[in-house]
Amino acid sequence: MTIAVVDYGMGNLRSVSQALEHVAVGQKVVVTADPAVVAAAERVVFPGQGAMPDCMREVDARGLRSAVLAAAKEKPFLGICIGLQMLFEHSDEGDVAGLGVFAGDVRRFPNEKMVDRSGQRLKVPHMGWNQVQQSPHALWAGIGDCARFYFVHSYCVQPGDPAAVTGTTEYGIPFTCAVGRDNIFAVQFHPEKSAQDGLRLLKNFVEWHP
Repeated sequence: MTIAVVDYGMGNLRSVSQALEHVAVGQKVVVTADPAVVAAAERVVFPGQGAMPDCMREVDARGLRSAVLAAAKEKPFLGICIGLQMLFEHSDEGDVAGLGVFAGDVRRFPNEKMVDRSGQRLKVPHMGWNQVQQSPHALWAGIGDCARFYFVHSYCVQPGDPAAVTGTTEYGIPFTCAVGRDNIFAVQFHPEKSAQDGLRLLKNFVEWHP
């Protein structure tokens, strides 16, 4: 089985591919910017970091849009960080359209609500470890509810369909940090940087048969 990690030039994908190689023993993990390789892979991982307008521009410049959309329709698909945000219809970051796989928007953390329960100001970007409250999904198997994962982001998704929400985190406000539907699962945090629970999530993805 081949697992394609989509490379559109935004971010260092080495940590993602290494984490997948660690849990996908005997399977082929390829980091690729070739739409044909993405199309031929049995599973697709869509990671990324950086600004949404730059990411969308590079996906189109490399001819990857159609391959990513096709993968999101027909095979196990994992979005990570910007790879989650790009699946939505629109982002306030740069006022740019996303891929529209999920209904909803991507919005910046509201400055006026960036305080913790003791009244202390919270920094944006949200950076570091935080708890995830789970909604039932196969990819949480073996991971305790409220397990901690590693985040780095200034924007968060607001799904149009509440049924798509599979994980929630609180940072000043409660926000959606994971979504799932059919063959798609996508997370705002970085499982490849989230120790054993992150590796377990990636292993669950490798073994997932939606």
